[in-house]
Amino acid sequence: MKKFLLGHRILIVLFAVFISFAFGLKSKEDKPGKVYLFAYSTLKNNGKNGLHFAWSTDQKNWFGVGPEHSFLKSDYGSWGPEGKSMSEAFLIEDNNGIFHCFWGVRDDVFASASSKDLINWTRQSYTQAMKNVTKNESGKSIIQNIKVSKKQGEYTIHWKTDNANYTSVTKDFKTYSKAIIDENNAPGFSEITLQGETQKGTITEVDWTLVDSLIKNMESSKFRDKQDNTSPKSDSVMFVGLKPVRAQISIDAKDSKKISNMLTGMFFEDINYAADGGLYAELIQNRDFEYSLHDKKGSDKNWNETMAWSGNFKLEKENPIHPNNSHYAVLTKSKISNSGFDGIPLKANEKYNFSVFAKGAKFTVKLIGASGETLAEAALKPNTSWKKISAVLKVSKTVSDAHLEISSDGEVALDMVSLFPEKTFKNRKNGLRADLAQTIADMHPKFVRFPGGCVAHGDGIGNIYRWKNTIGPLESRTPMRNIWGYHQSLGLGYFEYFQFCEDLGALPVPVLAAGVPCQNSSDGGAGQQFGIAMQDMDQYVQDVLDLIEYANGPVTSLWGKKRAEAGHPKAFNLKYVGIGNEDLISDVFEERYRMIVKAVQKKYPEIIIIGTVGPFFEGTDYNEGWAIANDLKLPIVDEHYYQSPGWFINNQNFYDSYDRSKSKVYLGEYASRGNKFYNALAEALYLTAIERNGDVVTMASYAPLLAREKHTQWNPDLIYFTGNEVKPTVNYFVQKLYGENPGDIYLQHKIKLSDASNEVHKRIGVSVVRDNASGDLIVKLVNMLPVAVIPSIDVSNLATTENAGYTTFSGNSESTTARPISQTITVKEAFSKELPAYSFTVIRIKTK
Repeated sequence: MKKFLLGHRILIVLFAVFISFAFGLKSKEDKPGKVYLFAYSTLKNNGKNGLHFAWSTDQKNWFGVGPEHSFLKSDYGSWGPEGKSMSEAFLIEDNNGIFHCFWGVRDDVFASASSKDLINWTRQSYTQAMKNVTKNESGKSIIQNIKVSKKQGEYTIHWKTDNANYTSVTKDFKTYSKAIIDENNAPGFSEITLQGETQKGTITEVDWTLVDSLIKNMESSKFRDKQDNTSPKSDSVMFVGLKPVRAQISIDAKDSKKISNMLTGMFFEDINYAADGGLYAELIQNRDFEYSLHDKKGSDKNWNETMAWSGNFKLEKENPIHPNNSHYAVLTKSKISNSGFDGIPLKANEKYNFSVFAKGAKFTVKLIGASGETLAEAALKPNTSWKKISAVLKVSKTVSDAHLEISSDGEVALDMVSLFPEKTFKNRKNGLRADLAQTIADMHPKFVRFPGGCVAHGDGIGNIYRWKNTIGPLESRTPMRNIWGYHQSLGLGYFEYFQFCEDLGALPVPVLAAGVPCQNSSDGGAGQQFGIAMQDMDQYVQDVLDLIEYANGPVTSLWGKKRAEAGHPKAFNLKYVGIGNEDLISDVFEERYRMIVKAVQKKYPEIIIIGTVGPFFEGTDYNEGWAIANDLKLPIVDEHYYQSPGWFINNQNFYDSYDRSKSKVYLGEYASRGNKFYNALAEALYLTAIERNGDVVTMASYAPLLAREKHTQWNPDLIYFTGNEVKPTVNYFVQKLYGENPGDIYLQHKIKLSDASNEVHKRIGVSVVRDNASGDLIVKLVNMLPVAVIPSIDVSNLATTENAGYTTFSGNSESTTARPISQTITVKEAFSKELPAYSFTVIRIKTK
């Protein structure tokens, strides 16, 4: 092991020497005072690779920094093929030594950002380049040849498209004049040859120290990426020859601190068919005939009002049951069939509640198996006007791929065709799928965040999730397109979410858009850069306030009455409200965000507001989001990061240095990018550090939660499922073990290993907590080494009982099927029992 680590250090030194030669440096004395810096972007990877640099002492021989390391990436638009692109990057230094970068994006917009060191950038600004000029035949006019000129304290930005030249003027690089047509466009870019390729960009003379810092930043980033790229295979090389490690762990019960008692929660988003076709127990797909091509953005011609239906029928819109549900089907002596979500799963001898709004002739409803066998049927006779009628269907056989058939000898109109299992979670009407909901309940979540991440603020302004559209009678709710590319019936709405939280014994944490859509929108303005119009923001703010009244208000209030009418006169005990989600921290965002936050703080000071600091653990959005949170004195901010297992191994001290006097943290979304046991252990290891920092991290939730097989938009996920089967991942059992074994007091400990290697130390996690409610002492031990760890645990100042609950979760690092095994053993044995290679162990002991 020591030989390997020595070799590892030698490699690092050799790498540094190589870098020095690669960048044309021979010695410290050879470093120049001034050099030329070339800034450019390329069209590689659809222009998504961002801003790059090269340097030269003579403008002839150029050395790339990276050579194409990204120092700034465009945030404009979606993650789709046309979004996040940077073209024609132009860099200029102002009189105060601040650098400003301008670049073109699609849809006639130029973007800009500023930096003192070319590493840390301010928020991005976006300016509409043309509004009253006819676009080209493709409907787009791509910006070309951006240039910036300076005169008498003003900077003029010049650019051209395929049909005109434009200018815009700024003094402060924050606000820009309206773009006007200008026939005198600035001259072209400089061109250089870099590694045999011609690149177009800008040249600025700078101090060598600036370039040196860019090189060091690039080297550091690449080294971190390499360090975080761990795997079982790399472990086998790194720890070759490693012997079993002895770990002396001493715990002092008097050296403790209070931590959050609600660290482990649940994040629910309607992604991967998590709601319709998932947790929401409705078995009929497109029950209201409201699917549309726009749901799929026109990519599937079959994705329309007839989706999942077949037979001889026609669609009509005249006199619907509700204006929000405009389509319905009309049968004339014919049949209509619905296939559900990949078939309708049914269980023998179980009852299913069928309902439909109908008018006209009598009809027969049947549940039919794939072989054509009738499994249940009922005859119904509607009125001559719209009325909801129902029947209970008892199924004769267990199948996974049935379909529902309705047939009539006359003419009948149908809408809101519905089939629910009678046995929903907690037997709720319009309820949740029992097996999925119970699997979630078994995690013992202390809170539930809903209705999502990106779903909450939607794809474009028109797609922002409006909670008022999701309550009331099902036929009156407003269905909508899902940002993940399918349809939301909103049968699972805010009332059902609140009710689910109550059934779980978990606190509700609704998250509302901050007046802007998702920063990755591809519809209506290409991202959140253009938010809800300010003249409409007062109403939007009122909607946020009305939600709090709906949840907590008395039945005599307007919205409290609506809650009571839905069947819940008692308040839902709402304490937390999230404002924003992974937002691009722009001027447009901040203006609206502050409006909402201040309004809630003023009217409902008791509500705990959870703010947002972007989608990453570092960078512009993170820094700017934290600055706003500090200014607004927000109680909690929502951090997100999806990283490799190595990142979680190497960043266990991430929260150790957080300022405890400022906002607390809700780690709202995290995962280690995989569903193998190695990933699950990395998460278990990191959660020992989260518990250690439970005085600043108050909440945490893995994301995403659910995914229907064959319908996933994101991987990995915590729980996969089909129509009749639930498939928890190994990651799920880590979450479950933490949920089952929380504590509100953290006990400090000391650990001494027989191997002093830092790499060994990082892969052994220890957390000791006490649950005041039960008095139990809970010890969590993670061994992420390919060899066993032999512990010796000593607890002082705390008397324990003789026996302990002992749960071991171990397996091959590549396993996806490992499961925890629990037993009762003596405390003495538990405190010395060998921890298998790649394992997570929980010891739970009653104290006297």
